Amino acid sequence: MTKNPDRTPLTRDFFARDVLEVAPDLLGRTLVRREPAGTIELRLTEVEAYAGEIDPGSHAFRGRTARNSTMFGPPGHTYVYFTYGMWHCLNLVCGPDGHASGVLLRAGEINVGAHLARERRISARNDKELAKGPARLATALDVDRDLNGSDLFGGPTPALSVLHGTPPPRDLVRSGPRTGVGGDGAHQPWRFWIEGDPTVSPYRAHAPRRRPSRKAT
Repeated sequence: MTKNPDRTPLTRDFFARDVLEVAPDLLGRTLVRREPAGTIELRLTEVEAYAGEIDPGSHAFRGRTARNSTMFGPPGHTYVYFTYGMWHCLNLVCGPDGHASGVLLRAGEINVGAHLARERRISARNDKELAKGPARLATALDVDRDLNGSDLFGGPTPALSVLHGTPPPRDLVRSGPRTGVGGDGAHQPWRFWIEGDPTVSPYRAHAPRRRPSRKAT
């Protein structure tokens, strides 16, 4: 746990930059989730950048849809999607308004409200696993599609916000291919993480789904 992280809220201008600037700069920041049951605070340790219309790995590569519309801005909002019919994933929208881009929050260390996360992540073997992976992070923070489009700056107590926290030294920031991304977007080194942090999720390359073979008759 980082001692005495800076509790100054980030500004909307922080998110109004290019996604490849915002993504690594989110490492070490404090994500705050407020809900009736209490507050959870998480130090971000792993993220991925998705550059919208120019990025084959992005949901917005083929343009705006009902599903991805919040990715087009304004910056400083959330984009929450449902995947594999089971899990939600949380992204923070960035870049200029009207141009889709966002940062997938992949992993973090829960420093406040771990008891709330444990109630939702009963399969976690220890607290380092509570938010080790994007679906686990969203589950631990009770994030679902109801929070899609939520404004990080929506009043004095928004459901989600980001504080300055304690960014890691530059020599501990690593980058590499994004997890599970295939095709033309597979090799972009747009996954960023804090080297040596135990909450960072393991890298997994894209594994194409195999169609069942048809037996000759």
